[in-house]
Amino acid sequence: MRRPAMYSRSPRTPNASDDGSPAPAVVDPAVAEAQAAPPARQGWQPGRRSFALLSLALCAALAAGGAAWWQRGNARQLTQKDIDAAVLRTLQTNTLPSPAAKAADIVRPSVVRVVGYGPEKATPEARTQKRGRNMAKGKSPEAPADDGPPGQVERGVGTGVVIVDKGVILTNLHVVAGSETIKVTFADGLEAPAVITGVQPENDLAVLQAQKIPDDLIPAVMRSTADLRPGDQVAAVGFPFGIGPSVSAGVVSGLKRSFRSPEGKQELGNLIQFDAAANPGNSGGPLVNMDGEVLGIVTAILNPTQQRTFIGIGFAVPIENAASAAGSPPF
Repeated sequence: MRRPAMYSRSPRTPNASDDGSPAPAVVDPAVAEAQAAPPARQGWQPGRRSFALLSLALCAALAAGGAAWWQRGNARQLTQKDIDAAVLRTLQTNTLPSPAAKAADIVRPSVVRVVGYGPEKATPEARTQKRGRNMAKGKSPEAPADDGPPGQVERGVGTGVVIVDKGVILTNLHVVAGSETIKVTFADGLEAPAVITGVQPENDLAVLQAQKIPDDLIPAVMRSTADLRPGDQVAAVGFPFGIGPSVSAGVVSGLKRSFRSPEGKQELGNLIQFDAAANPGNSGGPLVNMDGEVLGIVTAILNPTQQRTFIGIGFAVPIENAASAAGSPPF
């Protein structure tokens, strides 16, 4: 429908002026204002820009989420072959500690150095130990001892193992027998006097009580020998010739062995035979499995000569016998 023209409210609308000239056209104010308005600016207005930015952000978020979903959906699952390859690569590129090293690390905090002081003995074993200690210190083999109490010398140097955190220590009887003074040195370097609280001569065992102990003393874990077999791996930890703590590794080479001392004074039975190196000073120290658990107390080495050094066979008292000497059978 054709829209009628809009006019002003003038009382009359002459077609011409009084002087006969044509009358000027009268324009509606709304039309005039529209015609006089400047042309619209090209480009986005503020409201339109905000809407466009919001739309763009929404599209980007949807695209990112879709990509993540696609990656999750298409990620390759690890197979056993991948895991085996990763483990093999780790083993090839990293040096792992040996089983004996791990076992020694476990038991070392429980191992102590034991020294008995008293009048100097004249036995072949005492002379051998003295020469070994002097050579380890860079001295002449026959140099006199100078680190004991006044008027006393080192009569026996051996090893002990803590089995109770109150300072109860197992060692060999021959290490401390006849000593007037006993000194133990713990893993943290603390030195303390000790006294004998129990003996088991038939197994060459002695129980010591340290008069002073470290704040964080760790006792060793004892393990039954019921399932021990020849060929099982073992390690001996101790102070051969006073040097240590030292570690040697080998295997159990026999069970229920007997040993007679070179002087023929005593025969020990039901011993664990092993081939981990042991020398004078290892006596009283722990024989452990690869979990660092104590299987026995090193007590003797077999050597038919007068050298009293290791030639391949050592003996240990099973821990069942050793613990009973302390009055606390563990199994």
